[in-house]
Amino acid sequence: MKVLNFGSLNLDYVYQMQHILIPGETQASKGRDIFCGGKGLNQSIALARAGISLYHAGMIGAEGDILLKTCRENGISTEFIRKIPDPCGHTVIQVDEDGQNCILLFGGANRSITREFADEVLDSFEKGDILLLQNEINELDYIIDKGYEKGMRIILNPSPYDDALDACDLTKVSLFLMNEIEGYQITGEKEPEAILKKMKERYPQAGAVLTLGADGALYQDETGIYQQGIFKVKAVDTTAAGDTFTGYFISSLIEGMPVQKGLEMAAKASAIAVSRPGAAASIPRREEVL
Repeated sequence: MKVLNFGSLNLDYVYQMQHILIPGETQASKGRDIFCGGKGLNQSIALARAGISLYHAGMIGAEGDILLKTCRENGISTEFIRKIPDPCGHTVIQVDEDGQNCILLFGGANRSITREFADEVLDSFEKGDILLLQNEINELDYIIDKGYEKGMRIILNPSPYDDALDACDLTKVSLFLMNEIEGYQITGEKEPEAILKKMKERYPQAGAVLTLGADGALYQDETGIYQQGIFKVKAVDTTAAGDTFTGYFISSLIEGMPVQKGLEMAAKASAIAVSRPGAAASIPRREEVL
């Protein structure tokens, strides 16, 4: 079984702020850092640092050599990453004194996926392989359809939620990983239990992870609902917390780990990640988590 993450690769411009800006406000930042990130890359790094061998597919711009270097340093195969003249995808992130953030996303090269490129990538995979996706690239509906036709197991983090997801046949997804906001956007329900109930009604064959911030996480599959609390730490930057949880939990499923143990490992990894600055740079290695 092979694992493919077809996803975004971003440069993150992170500004340290006293508080997150409100409309019309000007505020001097306390500092700026540049990190490698993107939901796609973050989740690939989390999987790799959890001990999973995988391929990453996507597009980078002319300034994206550091993204390739980061993948290779983490043992992620880059044979399906292409460089184009367009600028890299990037984010502008404000992080306040409590570690909370807000994120402005520019798609850049991530929005340059063609169907021909998707076919080229997917031709190297087969039935039973895993296809991990997020909504920071274009042609998501086409990639889901083609992956499903090949019999791949499709795992989707529907973030950021927008109209592009309405074009996707989500009945082809095997596992959803989402937070409360995305859960509401998909189901129209606000309470965690109601979100999971609606997901089961609409997608009875799919599992669902619902992350709840300080309230931990819930996981639902055909065997029932599992709950996991958080490990309390001093939050420095929450940017990659969800992506870290995603990567580590998927790794636990690949390894056949009991669900509750997998949720616990993912929660520990997320706790370490939020205690550090940056996105990809904050994701811990498996030995730290254990």
